[in-house]
Amino acid sequence: MLGTLNKYRHVFIVGLQSNIVYRWNFALRGFISLFHLIVVFTLWTAAYQGSTEIGGFNVQQTMTYFVMLLVLQFFIGAFNEDYEISEEIRNGLINQFLLKPINYFTYRFTIYIAARVVSGLLILVPLLIAFPFIKDYLTFPDELWRIALGLPSILLAGLIQFSIAYCFGMLTFWFLEIQGFVILSLALETLLGGQMFPLDLMPDWVFKISQCLPFYYQMYFPAAVLTGRIDQALAIQGLIVQLGWVVLLLGLNCLLWSRGLRRHTAVGG
Repeated sequence: MLGTLNKYRHVFIVGLQSNIVYRWNFALRGFISLFHLIVVFTLWTAAYQGSTEIGGFNVQQTMTYFVMLLVLQFFIGAFNEDYEISEEIRNGLINQFLLKPINYFTYRFTIYIAARVVSGLLILVPLLIAFPFIKDYLTFPDELWRIALGLPSILLAGLIQFSIAYCFGMLTFWFLEIQGFVILSLALETLLGGQMFPLDLMPDWVFKISQCLPFYYQMYFPAAVLTGRIDQALAIQGLIVQLGWVVLLLGLNCLLWSRGLRRHTAVGG
């Protein structure tokens, strides 16, 4: 057990070192995201002109939601994991993991965590710079249960994020290029994950459909729990569904890995 933990601890350290080398890329992406946040603030401030509430939420609650969404994107968003996995399969680098006592999913997930630690901490820098200008637009609920449920929802959301990216990476065993699948997934995640606008402002039938899909639980759900957009009963129910999606996606990834290796071995002779 200790040997296994020590093994992945070294993987985590290597992942940190690799991502620190590209820290300016993450920092630049963070500052660019602030420009996106400025656009969001401008549009929603205009939308609230002459109205104190939209969909039952005031302007401070809506702005807090988008700031939380930005933080979550850098702490749990799977940026390039699908393409990195795809490259390792196409270039044959994955073969080394077939000869070593290391689980490829756990290895990639450890690298993902290391990358998110770096990118998550770096996004705090531009946010601290912007805080004096946006603090009047921020308001967080004070119920302690939101933290108790919000933290595990973030962990599960990260597992869903990574599992979906891993799934698309595994498709390289069957398809030479996965860009089309990734773009489609990104479009669905942006629309049904609440990144364009809060899902509770969409038509009721669209909102209910989104609750049955994993995209809802990638970003919107933890952000909604932490910013007060859903009550405790819905939060507990959502956490259970979120856990179900994690189990389902992990099972799918195991299936794709085992089937993919058969094809990989056959192609390699």
